Amino acid sequence: MRYLALLLLAPWLMILGWAYFAYPKSLPRTLGRRLFDLAMLGLAAVAAVAAAVAGFDAVTLPQVGPLGRASGAIWQQVLPALGGYGAFAGVLLLALLLRHLCWGRRG
Repeated sequence: MRYLALLLLAPWLMILGWAYFAYPKSLPRTLGRRLFDLAMLGLAAVAAVAAAVAGFDAVTLPQVGPLGRASGAIWQQVLPALGGYGAFAGVLLLALLLRHLCWGRRG
């Protein structure tokens, strides 16, 4: 159950990764830029998994009472999804800015 939130979020993260890799079309498509993009996508994936695992471990489950578990156990899946998405998007945002500085329009 540790990676369930990330597994459910994976299709959206793959779409974001594809959009980052494919756009903007105005930047030069050199080998250096493609290697940079692949490295940043890998770093974003590692950051998403690390944030999701940390989020899963950070949640404390409510105590089981005489009527069963109290509400709140859903946060053990919500927090990893939020953390994983935030880490992935944050790394890609920084990569976009850095990529624009390195390969952006000169003029």
